[in-house]
This record gives sequence, C-alpha cells and structure tokens, in this order.
Amino acid sequence: MANSLLLNRRHILATGVAAGAVTLGLGRARAQTAPIKVAGIYTVPVEQQWVSRIHKAAEAAKAAGGIEYTFSENVSNTDYPRVMREYAEGGAQLIVGEVFGVEQEAREVAAEYPETAFLMGSSFMPDDALANFGVFDNYIQDASYLTGIVAGAMTKTGNIGMVGGFPIPEVNRLMHAFMAGVRETRPDAKFQISFIGSWFDPPKAKETALAMIEGGADVMYAERFGVSDAAKEKGVLAIGNVIDTQADYPETVVASALWHFEPTLTAALDKVKAGAFKAENYGLYSYMAKGGASLAPLGTFDGKIPAAAMEMIAAKEAAIKDGSLEVAVDDSEPKAS
Repeated sequence: MANSLLLNRRHILATGVAAGAVTLGLGRARAQTAPIKVAGIYTVPVEQQWVSRIHKAAEAAKAAGGIEYTFSENVSNTDYPRVMREYAEGGAQLIVGEVFGVEQEAREVAAEYPETAFLMGSSFMPDDALANFGVFDNYIQDASYLTGIVAGAMTKTGNIGMVGGFPIPEVNRLMHAFMAGVRETRPDAKFQISFIGSWFDPPKAKETALAMIEGGADVMYAERFGVSDAAKEKGVLAIGNVIDTQADYPETVVASALWHFEPTLTAALDKVKAGAFKAENYGLYSYMAKGGASLAPLGTFDGKIPAAAMEMIAAKEAAIKDGSLEVAVDDSEPKAS
C-alpha cells in the first residue's frame, strides 16, 4: 500500500487488505469461510462518539474471527476518495465509513469498483443504479425520545440547553425526538439550541454550553463532547448521546441514548458473505426494535428519577418495540424557543 496512505493515520493492521486479495463478487451467492476483509475510513478520531460505535462493532467482529479489519482515521474530505480507492485496490471486500462531506465523490469512487461493497454513513438514500453502495445512519430517535422524558422530569427551571455539531438530518432528528420527550414530562419547557460547526471540538462545545448555563439552562443535551464538562463544572445535569459516559460523569450524566452499530454491520457482513450485498438503507437497523438503540443504564441516577417518569419510559419503550408507537423522524433544523 502506498506510503501516502500513512498520512493522518494512527493504525494500519498487519492483517489489512493486502494487494491481490480476492474481491467480493457482488450478486453471485457463494459460501465464504475465510474472514471478510473490512476497511474503515473515518474523518475523525475513532474516540469520537459516532465513529467509535462503528469501530467498536468492527473490533468485536474481528475478535469473533468473522473479519479482518483495518482502518484509517482523521482522513480529510479531500483525501477521502483516494483512501477509498487504495483500500478497494488492496482487496477490501467491505469498506465502511462516513461520507457526509464527500457524498458525490464517494459514490463516483464506488462506481469504479463494482466488486467491492461500500457501507457508508450518508444523508442520502441508496441509488439502485449504484448497486454496491449501501447507506446507514444513526436513527436512534427512539432512545433520544426516552432521554427527553428523563430530562423533562429532572429539570427545575424548564430551561434546556442543546449543543450540536452541524444542523444536518442525523443531528436534527435526534434533537427533535429529545425535545418531544421533554414535552411529555415538561410541556412548558424552553430550549436553547446552538451548533458549533464541528464534529470534534470539545473546547468550543464546552464554551457554548457554559453560555447556555449562564442563560438559565439546568439540563444540557450533550450531542458533542465538551458539553458534559461544562455541566459538571457548573453543577447541572447532562443527557448523553450515542455513547454512555455516565462512568466519566457520575454526578452529571443522568441518561444517555445509545447507538449500537452491531446489527447494521452484521446485516451487511451476512450479505457480503452470501454475495448478496446491494444498495439498501441499512439505517433501519439502528431502530430500537432492531436492537440498534437503547437507553443506557442509569447508574448513579438509578432511583433518583421520578417514578411517574420511569413508568412512562417503560410504557413508551414497550410500545416502540412492539410497533404501536413510532417516534417521528424530523430532519428539519430545530429552532430555539
């Protein structure tokens, strides 16, 4: 693999996608017993919330012996197509990543390698004309809604602060679901909303959160790293997103909406293994009913949330899982109130 691939990389595994490896053979069902060669391409560090869930699922699949896994992190959008090509040329059978800032270019690269499966986080739906390009997203609005019920029950001022990365669908839908949950237990709640223009800038997120707390917020929605630090510093509560940080903020993070990427990756790997991978919306595997989302354990806040709210959460969760309740997916930019 070219030396240039080492730029902005921390980790290229020795078991990576060696040149000359056999490609997938999309559409030709066949048994495959050897581990599937998987490559991850990430624009941020693997510690970042969203990407960490993909990375965690891939590492688990590797530990189970189902895949060989190599990855590149901190890949710029301008460099992303080149890295895609190098992994495809190197024999990767499944390439997973996130192309929110490089949608068109990524799809053009995928068209050049029809024998390679691409599973990409995307704001757009799959295109049947590009059969090897599946898309996914973190549709964890179900769990976000439940955390909103907690927030509404715990706020004393009714003033909720919300800090996000960018006002794009994958952020907007979670914020809207959270706000809907808040209104279940605090109908008169008001929301401060701000976007920091970055996926990974904890100092800026903290600064933004501090301003909201100064403005009266006593519960913070921590869509980005840094918000919970501000909440801890000022002695207010925070709601986590995508990952569980309760152990890091035991007196601050009261609840979190978790994303589990394992169902999404398993579905894709099964189809690659069968030679049946195609353009599909794998985002459906993030729904709570599919095991792709959950409410994190309450940890130190167990027993501290009002009983009425917990009863409501149990009833709503059961309804979500049996299909009688569908949490709305609203991708429009949320507005402060």
